[in-house]
Amino acid sequence: MLGPRLVKPDAGWEGFSADHSMSGMSKWTVADMPSLDGRLAVVTGANSGLGLITARELARSGAEVVVAARNTEKGASAVSEIESDVPSAKLSLEKLDLGSLDSVRSFADRFRAAHDGLDLLINNAGVMAPPRSETKDGFELQIGTNHLGHFALTGLLLAEMEGREDARVVTVSSGAHRFGRINFDDLQSERKYSRWRAYGQAKLANLLFAFELERRLSAADSTIKSLAAHPGYAATNLQSASAPTFDRLVMVVTNKVIAQSAEIGALSILYAATYPNLEGGTYVGPDGIGEQRGHPEPVGSGAAARDEANARRLWEVSEELTGVSYDSLSTPRSS
Repeated sequence: MLGPRLVKPDAGWEGFSADHSMSGMSKWTVADMPSLDGRLAVVTGANSGLGLITARELARSGAEVVVAARNTEKGASAVSEIESDVPSAKLSLEKLDLGSLDSVRSFADRFRAAHDGLDLLINNAGVMAPPRSETKDGFELQIGTNHLGHFALTGLLLAEMEGREDARVVTVSSGAHRFGRINFDDLQSERKYSRWRAYGQAKLANLLFAFELERRLSAADSTIKSLAAHPGYAATNLQSASAPTFDRLVMVVTNKVIAQSAEIGALSILYAATYPNLEGGTYVGPDGIGEQRGHPEPVGSGAAARDEANARRLWEVSEELTGVSYDSLSTPRSS
């Protein structure tokens, strides 16, 4: 059993230590990834964009990868694309709809039946700023898919990760967490819906979850680490996945003019998943101005993401809404 990790509580450098600084070092790329032979990863939303690239590069480094996708037809295309690029890839395709708790539970049941453990869980799938709609369980789509679905999935798979060497949960957030606020009085945006406020809330929820999970894992002397990452402004199909409104048309243009490639954006996720000896609680993002572009390094977060009282409250609400409890983990004391 590995000992607990210390997560620094300072102004935004969760899990950061001086030996991880990128200053004076070459830029980190997939060429720097260690061998992942013998390791098993689950990547949600792996049918396209950042998830597909993450799954491909984990497989290239030797990991067996479960491609978890809501649309299995698109998932099969992704598997074929990865296998064409990485003939040695060890892949399996599984249906996972994070907007359905029944689908999440079914996925977890199938995973446990087929595998004897899990090393990497990459909580990547998400939706961004669609018109208001609801998941199959009646949650607002963004908080339901981006946060609650991953909260349930992680809770159901966590026992499969315990005791595995350097097991990591990596939750993908966004710079949009900085304008997010958790509205506990209207978490599902039933009284008033702004798609961008709802997106910011969901991305903030991702970070609150990732940091609170690390605190609870550490308090329980778990061998698992919880980390988070964001891709900066990366050009993916996420920006055009919903109704074609004016701001989405703007993003189509900025994707071509300003955004970095999804290949570079995915580096933050891969760094968080594989960089040796990375501390739990680390948040990884691009090293460029405003964390919009660049290569990965540990970065800071907005103050709201470090609100431990809100994190505990969100955790309790999430357990109640999903029916998934993390009974094996301790509730950390306030720092």
